[in-house]
Amino acid sequence: MENKEIIEKINFFLTDEFEVEEEKLVPDANLKEAVGLDSLDYIDLVVAIESNFSFKVKPEDFTTIITLQNFYDYVIAKVHSKEAA
Repeated sequence: MENKEIIEKINFFLTDEFEVEEEKLVPDANLKEAVGLDSLDYIDLVVAIESNFSFKVKPEDFTTIITLQNFYDYVIAKVHSKEAA
């Protein structure tokens, strides 16, 4: 899967399932603030990632994810490592 495709898929479920305004989805946006995530939303976000990209998310993985770009990079790396396996 291409990086652009992954980012489009992420943006789609953020706008569709989390009702984030598309103009807030800029790479340097703070993920928590831009998406308006609370602790329950993080669970929903993990479920969305796992169902859309077919890999398991570890809670500690989110400790280094601050910006939307960090989030994109994380998902892209996981998808590519899964494809390489």
